[in-house]
Amino acid sequence: MQHFRFSPEMILDCLGDGVYVCDRERRIVFWSKSAERITGWQAEDVMGRRCLEDVLNHVDKDGRRLCGEEYCPLHRAMITGAVTQVPVIVYARGKDNRRIPMQVITAPIRNAAGEIVGGVEMFRDLSAGLIELKRARKIQNRLLEQHLPDDPRLQFKTLYRPFDVVGGDFYAIRQLDADRYGFVLADMEGHGMAAAMYTMQLSMLCDRHTGLLGHPAEFAAALNNDLVGIFGDDVSFAAAVCGVLDACTGAVRLTGAGGPAVLIARASGVIEKVSAPGMPLGFMQQLAYTDQHIALKPGDAMLLFSDGAFEIHNAQNTLLNVDGFMGVLRELNYPATRLDFRPLEVRLLEFSNDIRLPDDLTIIEAFYCGGDGMTSA
Repeated sequence: MQHFRFSPEMILDCLGDGVYVCDRERRIVFWSKSAERITGWQAEDVMGRRCLEDVLNHVDKDGRRLCGEEYCPLHRAMITGAVTQVPVIVYARGKDNRRIPMQVITAPIRNAAGEIVGGVEMFRDLSAGLIELKRARKIQNRLLEQHLPDDPRLQFKTLYRPFDVVGGDFYAIRQLDADRYGFVLADMEGHGMAAAMYTMQLSMLCDRHTGLLGHPAEFAAALNNDLVGIFGDDVSFAAAVCGVLDACTGAVRLTGAGGPAVLIARASGVIEKVSAPGMPLGFMQQLAYTDQHIALKPGDAMLLFSDGAFEIHNAQNTLLNVDGFMGVLRELNYPATRLDFRPLEVRLLEFSNDIRLPDDLTIIEAFYCGGDGMTSA
């Protein structure tokens, strides 16, 4: 029997997915035939060059550049020692300058002593299959499009980062009258297309019941009853918090439906945790919800967020939790310094032992300037 010797390069060149290997400095030391086919970059174009130096120029699905430190999936794999558990969607630049959507998996490479000496990235061209997802994302973005109030007494700021192209978080801010603003943040179980479709239902229900937002407990009860009918036999639910804020007085009425605690950042620098108990939406008909009352003073802020902000584990498998999230905010000198979402995301990823944050992330900040609107931003 004739025996053949197969080198790793021969095997990798047979794969339909592109593969490239970098050393710790992110210099490319292997570039497969499929990597050439997908990107147009030939091996002689890229070998010995650092992948972040005008080669692939990865950006994520939100257009954020990845070729720095914390956001680069390959760099994260080498730093954390973690293999991608769920593929990441990124856009790479081909040799012809077109943006190529890719599904990426990364892993560290270790030597015989177990030391990390490089990283490997495998990528698949998603150009054909991403068309429908992009359409769904466009629809979801329109539903989440918020016309934030132009009110000198109150400033809303929002962050929405779906885990996939589409996500399972939903939020809405509605002006109810001259002084009152209703708000809701809901987190569907899971993420991806199924959860995203339910958020579209939530958007329609929110519009249907906007008149009840001035009475958050009634609003939550109405949403719950409708969602039970929509979910049917599908065992799904939405963890939510909703409420109404009076821009004239700073009074807040808040109702919880299985969502995380709400944080109140006082102008004095103290951050208070306000639990919002209540059953998640969609479990069973005729659930009763209750309101609680909070008073904001000029310079105070209210922070709502989905569990993607704190259900994050580090390398020791320690959960960040809400208290840890509050600690991250304090490290950023919040609330003395106004909230900046970008460094917050970086800190959360630095804590994480994942290639990326493991869930959809949504944050709403309502900063109360005061009834006369004179508080400095």
